[in-house]
This record gives sequence, C-alpha cells and structure tokens, in this order.
Amino acid sequence: MEEAARNSATGTKPLLRVLERERQKIPPVWMMRQAGRYLPEYRAVREKAGSFLDLCFNSKLAAEVTLQPVRRFGFDAAILFSDILVVPLALGRKVEFGAGEGPRLEPLADGEALAALRESIDQEMLVPVYETVAKVKAALDSKTALIGFCGAPWTVATYMVAGEATLDQGPARLFAYRDPDNFEKLIDRLVQASTDYLVGQFNAGAECVQIFDTWAGVLGPEEFMHWCIEPTAKIIKGLRQQVPGAKVIGFPRGVGFQAWRYAKLTGVSAIGFDWTFDRKVIADRFQSELPVQGNVDPVALLAGGAALMREVDDVLKTLGKGPLIFNLGHGILPETPIAHVEEMLKRVRG
Repeated sequence: MEEAARNSATGTKPLLRVLERERQKIPPVWMMRQAGRYLPEYRAVREKAGSFLDLCFNSKLAAEVTLQPVRRFGFDAAILFSDILVVPLALGRKVEFGAGEGPRLEPLADGEALAALRESIDQEMLVPVYETVAKVKAALDSKTALIGFCGAPWTVATYMVAGEATLDQGPARLFAYRDPDNFEKLIDRLVQASTDYLVGQFNAGAECVQIFDTWAGVLGPEEFMHWCIEPTAKIIKGLRQQVPGAKVIGFPRGVGFQAWRYAKLTGVSAIGFDWTFDRKVIADRFQSELPVQGNVDPVALLAGGAALMREVDDVLKTLGKGPLIFNLGHGILPETPIAHVEEMLKRVRG
C-alpha cells in the first residue's frame, strides 16, 4: 500500500520522475539553500524566531521558511529547512550559532570526548524536525516534491573535531591519521545516527533525501574511499532496509574524477556536481548510468545578465538530453538578487 502510494506520487512530480531515470523535457529545478537570507520574508521570520537553532526546532516557523521559496518561485521541490549539525546536537554535543558567525561546537579531539557521545541519536530532540517535514508535506501541491537531508559523516565529523569550519579541515584529517580507530568509531556513530535521522524524515513525509558531503574534496583517494564512500554506502543500505526504494541524491563537493567511484559504489540514485566539474564529462561518463544534478556557479547567479544566461544555456545544452535536476553547484549566496533567480527560472522553463 505504502509503495503504491509512493509510485502514484512519483507520477505527478517531475523531480521524482527524474530520480526514476526519466528525462523531463523541462528539467525540475530547486536550489541548495533556496530558503535563506536573500529572501526578505525569510529574514523577517528569522528575526522573529530568535536564534538560528530556535528557528530549526520551531516546526511552524521552519515549515514556513521551507515553503517560502516554493511559493515565490514555483520550485519543483521544497527542501527541509534545518542544518546538518542537528545530528551532533542530538548525539549530545553542544552546538551554537552566533549572530553573523558560523557554527561553534565543543571540539571532539580524542577518544575521551568520543566516549561522551550518546550511543544513539536522541529522537525526542528531533521530533520538531519531523513535525516540520509533516507540515510541509501537507502544504505542498501534487507536483512539488519534498526533499529531506543530512550531512555526510565525514563532513559532520570535520565540524565536530575542529569545533568550527576550517579552510582545509586539518583537525579532522589529523585526527584520522593519528588515531584512525577512534576516528572510525566517530564515523560509525554518525553513520547510524544519520541513517536513523533519514528514516525519521521519510516516515514523516520526505520523498527523497540529499546527503551533503561538502568537505569531501579535501581528502586523498584512499581517505575519500574510507571516510566518504564507505560510510555513505552504509547509510544508503541501512536506509533502504527500512525504507525500500528510498531515493538518495549524493553531493560530494569538490572531488573531481573521484566522483565516478562515489557514483558506482555508494548506491546513490543521483549525483550532484559542483560548478568546477566539466559538464561534457558529466554527460559522457555519468548521465548514462544515473541522473545528475547541477551545476550552475552560484557566483554566476549573483552576477546575473549574460554570464548567468551562458551558464544556464550550457547546463541545458550539455546535460538536458538526459535525466537532469537543474540546480546550483552549491548554495545560493545571501546577496543574490531575487530578480536573477527569476531570470534563471524563466530561461530554464522557456
């Protein structure tokens, strides 16, 4: 019954049809960070909420900001408004977001700190997130998909170890080299927590999910295999044991040609590319095997005009012959003019 209902929904939603490897004449469009500071309506709700985490855990307000860009632009998908760091928070680590600053966490730099982590994710803490998913799903029309997400274990671990974002994720890389056994325990804990979190999102109404591996590109080939590909494959396997046929978009940012191993070995339903990846290679090497997502340069969207039109046209010309989800190569920049988003969508949709 549940699978039949899911297939019925797929039939009316272009993004889900692409994830079934069906090319759409007009590719479905959504943007990473599509709910954010570039929208005045988001800024108003953000101010009302108080802190960033207060917004993430207020299901009414989080649902509102999730829906705002869909209402304004008619995107083909809504993506849950939350943050990848709710997972370490639900594992017992302190996480804060200062005004105008990036995240701050308790650094986790050794086995003693690792031992203080919860054995499993605190599902009670995450109930408001699941409530957001349910509220958004109830508000969407029959053609708009709902995307859930989590951070990949490697990327989440980089923040947990350093306590903040760093330029090269050196603290996590050093921990992994010096103490691989304990680092593997951390990754394994994050694999299980992320699996449970994604299952919870599907149960609440998500129709597909994206796994963000924003910092995958800092690793060499052997480390990329061990800390990115293998954990992601475990998450997807565990997820599908509980949600058969679950659709997963993988986004291993900045990994270059290592993306081929990621696509072949993780079990992702589609793979997202950043703007640095050659689109002809994407079309020739990847698109015959699985759907692709991307990959307009967010700075081109910021620039607008002829530069943006060249980017949009190149994506459509090079990748539009196969199953494509049109997106940016990373998140929309906060200073992006709304008019540029409208121009992009008009170009994509003809």
